[in-house]
Amino acid sequence: MVKVGAYEVPEGLYYSKDFEWIKVEGDKIRMGVTDYAQKSLREIVYAELPSAGGEVKQGEPYGTVESVKAVSDLIAAVSGTIEEVNEEVQSKPELLNEDPYDKGWLLVVKPADLQAELANLMDFDAAVEWHKNQA
Repeated sequence: MVKVGAYEVPEGLYYSKDFEWIKVEGDKIRMGVTDYAQKSLREIVYAELPSAGGEVKQGEPYGTVESVKAVSDLIAAVSGTIEEVNEEVQSKPELLNEDPYDKGWLLVVKPADLQAELANLMDFDAAVEWHKNQA
């Protein structure tokens, strides 16, 4: 884990410029919002997520989060079939603020073509540089 300004950037993840992270877990990925996103939104009060069994498409909205400041679209970091949804985040959206990289994960997805789509994401080193430019 590296801190870039006030923002945490964990190693071992891939990042999108839409403030999402993914963690590769075998043939699936776990996806969530970055520390930068949750701190920018401030106090998150509501999360609307899709149902398991649905599809997500890289670069397209799949849900929303609402904070005291704004409503923001969640943009998929990869395409694929939703295997699991973090129901706890829907009942306790503050998990996104408290623990965005662990308890605050959003979806588990079986990617359609992970290797091709990873090329559109940032690895740890690129994400650190990108966060420096955001901060």
